[in-house]
Amino acid sequence: MKQTFFKRFCSNRGAVIGLILLLVVVLIAIFGGLFVKHDPWRMVQRPFMTPFEDPDFLLGTDVMGRDLLSGLVIGARVTLFIGLTAAVCGLLIGVTIGAIAGYFGGRTDTLLMKFTEIFQSIPSFVLAIVLVAIFQPSLASIVTAIAVVSWPPVARLVRGEFLSLKEQDFVNAAALSGESKMQIIIMQILPNATGPIVVMGSLMVATSILTESALSFMGLSDPNVMSWGYMIGAGKTALRSAWWISAFPGLAILITVLAINLVGEGLSDGLNTRIRVDG
Repeated sequence: MKQTFFKRFCSNRGAVIGLILLLVVVLIAIFGGLFVKHDPWRMVQRPFMTPFEDPDFLLGTDVMGRDLLSGLVIGARVTLFIGLTAAVCGLLIGVTIGAIAGYFGGRTDTLLMKFTEIFQSIPSFVLAIVLVAIFQPSLASIVTAIAVVSWPPVARLVRGEFLSLKEQDFVNAAALSGESKMQIIIMQILPNATGPIVVMGSLMVATSILTESALSFMGLSDPNVMSWGYMIGAGKTALRSAWWISAFPGLAILITVLAINLVGEGLSDGLNTRIRVDG
């Protein structure tokens, strides 16, 4: 018999490990601030203190004598916020355009897909750099830039789902029952297309985190908020002499992105109703 979503998800061991790692990161982001000893912005020790040299500074200090462990804990909030917010914004744009193009078809579909191709023809990271540079580095401009460059694949995915689903009998029945086009799009077709959208959304969170860290390494981070990307950018001038300044936030990003990707694979398995369980 067919597995439930939970059983299908748990059958993927990598997804379970990824979920545990992601939960740990989320818990640190939510509650970690209650346990850190120092303000991540304050100079609390001499610069370039190596990891484990002082029990009060387990991960050492950065180029300005700030506690790296405190920065990692507090920075988790901003990093996850950027990843989630940018992914949600990108999904909203992509789902809206893809749904309209796929459902109405014809000239509307052609125009919207041409518009999508314009964005896809420009290297996404280059466009993100230009947008952040134009509007000045800030949390809002970074989230906006990432959302703007991440929606085209979503639009194409949703368009394909709508093109397939709009010909199904349940859509025709809804139209005959007098439901409006907007009701059919939102209440009938969209719920049946949520599986691929959820999976892509989870992967977009990981991509958004990586994009933010890359922008920060280029010096395009918000100087007023502490994020893992900001920490990597702050330590790039001392990569050879003080590797730990960038290595620890880089490792945190690696673990988080890996966990999100593993969870995304588990969601793909869990939403795949064709997977069966033996016995």
